[in-house]
Amino acid sequence: MFISLFRGAFFLIKDGGSSKRTVHSLGVRVSIAIVLFITLVYGFVTGQIGPGV
Repeated sequence: MFISLFRGAFFLIKDGGSSKRTVHSLGVRVSIAIVLFITLVYGFVTGQIGPGV
């Protein structure tokens, strides 16, 4: 996720936001964040993770 963040910042500065590389990097970062969030919610719902566990 951090690699994607820094790649997006690099492409934004280098290309001035005129290429699709910045958008692709953002899409990868958002996808990773969504998968992480869904995994956490699944863990809480099934009781595998939670307070005091």
